[in-house]
Amino acid sequence: MLIPGCQWSRQRETSSAKALRQNDAGTAGKMSVPGSYQAAAGPSAVPTAPPSYEETVAVNSYYPTPPAPTPGPNTGLMTGPDGKGMNPPAYYTQPVPVPNANAIAVQTVYVQQPISFYDRPVQMCCPSCNKMIVTQLSYNAGALTWLSCGSLCLLGCIAGCCFIPFCVDALQDVDHHCPNCKALLGTYKRL
Repeated sequence: MLIPGCQWSRQRETSSAKALRQNDAGTAGKMSVPGSYQAAAGPSAVPTAPPSYEETVAVNSYYPTPPAPTPGPNTGLMTGPDGKGMNPPAYYTQPVPVPNANAIAVQTVYVQQPISFYDRPVQMCCPSCNKMIVTQLSYNAGALTWLSCGSLCLLGCIAGCCFIPFCVDALQDVDHHCPNCKALLGTYKRL
């Protein structure tokens, strides 16, 4: 490379050009195979082989690789036809985290959406026994039952017909119970 005003670069170029001419004279008439390169004479700072993938990417730079076991009857490794071991590649485990004295315990709380109870069974998770259940129904006299009884009395059904609303499930309130633990889960009120 020629840099104007620099005597050293001219001399260096001249000596390297002279070395090339001598090298060309020694290999005149010989064809070189594409891709083969001749090493420079003398000590070189260029490594003889490229770095490995792990060295290039710096994977596992903090964890040295353990020496691989040699094939033999003690290790159980087999050698292939090319003399290389046929063992699977070594896998690295992650380091175990050090427990922290100031660690905060995290508790997960599941909030169940409010369930609307009607006059038919509901499938749900029982908050008492934490199992998936279908509720059992029981009918109780509520406000609609008593209003129906009172209105029938006012209409003249005094002889016992006014008690018919206590026998009709469609006029009573509905209680939902868990079939496992018998806990009261909710009530559907008609009025």
